[in-house]
Order: sequence, then C-alpha cells, then structure tokens
Amino acid sequence: MAHVATASAVQPGTPGPVGSIPGHGPVTRPNMVSVGTIVWLASELMFFAGLFAMYFTIRGVEPELWDERTSQLNIPFATINTLILVISSVWCQLGVHAAEHGKAHRGDATLFNISAWGMREWYVLTYIFGAVFVSGQVLEYAELVHEGVTLASDAYGSVFYLTTGFHALHVTGGLLAFLLIIGRTFTTRTYSHNQAAGAVVTSYYWHFVDVVWIALFATIYLLR
Repeated sequence: MAHVATASAVQPGTPGPVGSIPGHGPVTRPNMVSVGTIVWLASELMFFAGLFAMYFTIRGVEPELWDERTSQLNIPFATINTLILVISSVWCQLGVHAAEHGKAHRGDATLFNISAWGMREWYVLTYIFGAVFVSGQVLEYAELVHEGVTLASDAYGSVFYLTTGFHALHVTGGLLAFLLIIGRTFTTRTYSHNQAAGAVVTSYYWHFVDVVWIALFATIYLLR
C-alpha cells in the first residue's frame, strides 16, 4: 500500500506563517528598541517632573525674588530660540518620513533639490537648528551672569540654571545621537530596517526634549 503524504499543499490565498524581520522577530511584535526608548523617556519625564515641582515650590516660598528676577529675562530672544527648536522637530519628522521609506540621502540629486532630500539632509538641518538653540542658551546664560544671576547667587538662579541646564544637556545628547545616525549613512551601502529604526527612536527623543522645553518656556518665561 502506498504511503499517504501527510503534508498538504498550501492553496493560493491560504494565510502563511507570520513573517519576520532579522533581529526583530515577527512583524506583529513591537520593535524592542522603540519600546525600550519609550520606557526610558517615561523615566526622563519623571525626572523633569521633579524639576518642575522644585521650581514651583521655591517660587511659592519666595515670590518677591521671582518678581525681581523674571524681569531680567529676555523674553523676545527666548521666544525666537524656542521657535528654532520647534521648527527643528519639523525637519526631524521629515527625516523620519524619508527613513521609513528607505531613503537615506538625496543620492545624485543636487542639494538645492529639496524634494529629493533623504534622511541625512533633513537630520543635518535638524542638527544645525538644535546647535543654534543650544548656542542661544549659552548666550542667554552669559547675559544673565553679567547681570548678576548665577547658579550660586540666589534660589532663583539655582532653579533657573538647573532646569534649563539639564534640558540643554539633553539637547546636546540628542545632537550626538544625530551625528551617529547621520554617520551611519556614510558607512553602509544599503539602508536597512535596523538603521531606519535608529533614526525613528532618535526622533522620539528629539520630540520629547522639544515638548519639555515648551513646558519650561511657558513656566519660566511666560508664567509671571
């Protein structure tokens, strides 16, 4: 008696096994790098929440000092600097869009052909805007120190430099991450899914520091 085959042929249209991406598991599984980044940003959110709590607590204790010191802030300058950081998030998201479509750079297109830009060009522009923002904060610090507002001058100086200074450090960390992501586009022949994931999680971080700064700006410069 002939043996009966136990494996049946797969009929057209029959759902096959769930696909997978090398190093990432099934396509239905969340990207672990993205999940880890989101969890880490949640812990960073708690850190900044502590800084906000410190700011409001000390302000409630010494309202007269706040009235005096806030008048020394250059609000128009800080507003322009804030807009620079906000616009950088727009460039960053355009870079993410290019990365998700596998477009690492503009290729043979000219630099002035913006429609042909890839992730590299948009991330370089994001880096430039972020660097300008940090430079603006340094200039503001120099002006305030000249006016006698230092880290050790009083409670306001301590709180101001701690909150804005920690944020500046986070922005600087984001700039270093952009350099890493941009550098990868020069060292590989093909733009893989892993590299696109790196660009995406870097954008998560950048949008995070952007939103935190908007909250800091509203609290320190606008809430009188």
